[in-house]
Amino acid sequence: MSGDAVGPAGTMLVTGATGFVGRALLDEAIARGYSVRAAVRRAGADLPPAVRVVEPATPGGPPDWPAALDGVDVVVHLAARVHVMRESHGDPLGEFRRVNVDATAALAEAAARAGVRRLVFASSVKVLGEATEPGRPFDDRSEPRPLDPYGRSKLEAEQRLLALAATGRLEVSVLRPPLVYGPGVKGNLGRLLSWVQAGVPLPLGAVDNRRSLIGLDNLVDALLAVARHPGARNRCFLVADGEDLSTPELARRIGRAIGRPARLVSVPPALLVAGSRLGGGESLRRLLESLQIDAGGLRDAIGWAPTRTVDAGLARLAQGRPVRG
Repeated sequence: MSGDAVGPAGTMLVTGATGFVGRALLDEAIARGYSVRAAVRRAGADLPPAVRVVEPATPGGPPDWPAALDGVDVVVHLAARVHVMRESHGDPLGEFRRVNVDATAALAEAAARAGVRRLVFASSVKVLGEATEPGRPFDDRSEPRPLDPYGRSKLEAEQRLLALAATGRLEVSVLRPPLVYGPGVKGNLGRLLSWVQAGVPLPLGAVDNRRSLIGLDNLVDALLAVARHPGARNRCFLVADGEDLSTPELARRIGRAIGRPARLVSVPPALLVAGSRLGGGESLRRLLESLQIDAGGLRDAIGWAPTRTVDAGLARLAQGRPVRG
């Protein structure tokens, strides 16, 4: 554990508890002595026996927040409408705002009324933008420039939360992670893992970019650290593993972790960029661009440092099951 203030754990409510990050957070919060509640969207969620499950008050609606928050010390808000690769909703920004902004603000108001001490909000580096120039990482002073409805909704949610925090009724801590990886990961990294496992030739050998990542264990540790530390009060922080990798190096590290060499082929990046514009889409573009994070602000504020290296995180990704210690 790093960056954690000394004191009793107390009671924690986790939203988005059945998700990729939420399940890992539940296990670790219990291990660290929290009494844990999990707010879920559907009845019958399969969660650890030690977790008190808070079900929706009405089908598809939110829980009865006053009852769910009674006696809670800290809320970790993970529930969100996540980035959609193939958007089908007629009003994407409106739907992102409904889930990520309005529902977040409603939860925060309920938490303030219930006397909750702090709300931890899982935001995204996408509030700052989609890419960085080589050698010029985003840091906590970077100006937000979200480029899609998801990033805009996360930024608006941050703003609503910090406005509430300014009233003194509720403390807020915000984390802005990049790509999160761990057992069960999906999206771009899940696809890259499956390609390496299948021995698919990857035309990425000549790509010279740098991307920051964060392993699931490190993100969970950071969430629990800012939940308690006084230095994280009413602050927004970037968080990352601390080692930036090029896409071909990431493929090699994944191959090493799963015991299968990545089959990298050198194709001029200009051709790959043209391919992404013609039909490779957003997934290919992300594999080509840089997105670097300087997470020094979190270290300076609360003394947090990653608990696992990238290679250790990728080893856990390869195993596909939790590893403690």
